[in-house]
Amino acid sequence: MTMTDQPLRFIRRGQPVALHDIPPDRTLLEVLREDLGCTGTKEGCGEGDCGACTVVLGEERGGKLHYSAVNSCIRLAHSVDGMALWTVEDLAEDPLIRPASPAPAAEKTITLHPAQEAMVQCHGSQCGFCTPGFVMSLFGMYQNHVCQGQPITRELAQEELSGNLCRCTGYRPILDAAQQMAALPAMAVDEAQLLSQLAQLQPPAVAGTAYLAPTTLPALLAARAAHPGAQVVAGCTDVGLWVTKMHKQYAQVLDVTRAAELLQLDEDAHQISIGAAVSLTDAFAALVRQWPQLHSFSARFAGLPVRNSGTLGGNVANGSPIGDSMPLLIALRAQIVLASVRGERTLPLEDLYTGYRQNVMAPDELLVRIIVPRPSVTEALRAYKISKRFDDDISAVCLVVNLDIEGGVVRRASIGAGGVAATPARARHTEAALTGQPWSAETVRKAADALQAEFSPISDMRASGAYRRTVLASLLQRFWLESQGQEAVSVENFRLEAAV
Repeated sequence: MTMTDQPLRFIRRGQPVALHDIPPDRTLLEVLREDLGCTGTKEGCGEGDCGACTVVLGEERGGKLHYSAVNSCIRLAHSVDGMALWTVEDLAEDPLIRPASPAPAAEKTITLHPAQEAMVQCHGSQCGFCTPGFVMSLFGMYQNHVCQGQPITRELAQEELSGNLCRCTGYRPILDAAQQMAALPAMAVDEAQLLSQLAQLQPPAVAGTAYLAPTTLPALLAARAAHPGAQVVAGCTDVGLWVTKMHKQYAQVLDVTRAAELLQLDEDAHQISIGAAVSLTDAFAALVRQWPQLHSFSARFAGLPVRNSGTLGGNVANGSPIGDSMPLLIALRAQIVLASVRGERTLPLEDLYTGYRQNVMAPDELLVRIIVPRPSVTEALRAYKISKRFDDDISAVCLVVNLDIEGGVVRRASIGAGGVAATPARARHTEAALTGQPWSAETVRKAADALQAEFSPISDMRASGAYRRTVLASLLQRFWLESQGQEAVSVENFRLEAAV
């Protein structure tokens, strides 16, 4: 077992914590439960699906404190170096979390945080195993919404709690608790003091050699060239599974999320440039600002704790054939930038992949940016995800259709598909069947036939190959009907009513 030569440092309960000899591949959950004895944070699935292990991280961004609920079971411990950390055991004990109207000294007692008190008042806990994760997700919602003067609607509560699995209580009282928090006596984090403490943790005391986390792009590329055998990680939402489920061990880890250039998200009149280490939450928010119709699609990408840790660049570089971001980016005509100490090169995203989880990157290259052109005035975009569950599930089929229709004619077509081939794929033959043709039911019928013939999907536990091919054609037909003003009826229309 390889130990790191730099301490792991974070702020907890208003005090700096420094832990030594933490292996580079040790998870945050292991550190909490086994090293610090914080057994309030539960170990459930070990793969970021159930949310029982949820904790909240705080980090400085632009002079302000940013809060993120994350899954500690698949988050590498060293990735939280320099951050603030809250577990369910900290909310009533942290001296930096204080009532907005403090009680007189003689009346002081342990006060539950509104995230905890709301769960008590709304009877949101039964067996209690899932409760710590829900409370921490609620704490994140409280800081990001209630403390900002923003209401928590039923829809927002459903979206942000979709990464937490309730086993026995039922979601109705938990959703009630999410909305109840704002009605309880307010509590606030002393952010000024916490930001001062976080500033004292930067930069790391010792440059690591087992857990490498360069803070600039040149340093990151130099480390990649010098240590080609190091496991590259970003949010670790996939590599974390290799650790917890496949029991892989890594003597050396290269973390790309500290390089400032990879954290940049820039927008101009022509394009959106998204650094590879920008979280899925922030990357999707930028895309939704340009394409509001993508809101539901982006909210269905895993749960919020996964999106808060996972990165757009990591999802693209991973190249899973069922990764939802790639069909979307292909349809948006995105390009990627690969970089090494030798320079940069740019290519269409769909040209990155050569086979199942294989790509064209050289051993010393890293994906550093994704560039997405802004929408044209004639663009029509729809993204479809078909899965067994609405929330927090892997796609059986993902299809994103992007057509430029002008004067009743398809001038340009870009179609990305997932779950139907060994890699995320562009439906080139279908695009050819649409381009230059009148936008009509007959054109769509022929294009649907081409789409079915273009792929030979496999049968697996999620769907049969025949089902996938049928769904592809049906989704293109759905796109046509929606373009004619017909509204689709789907499970989305009934989710909120079922939860009330």
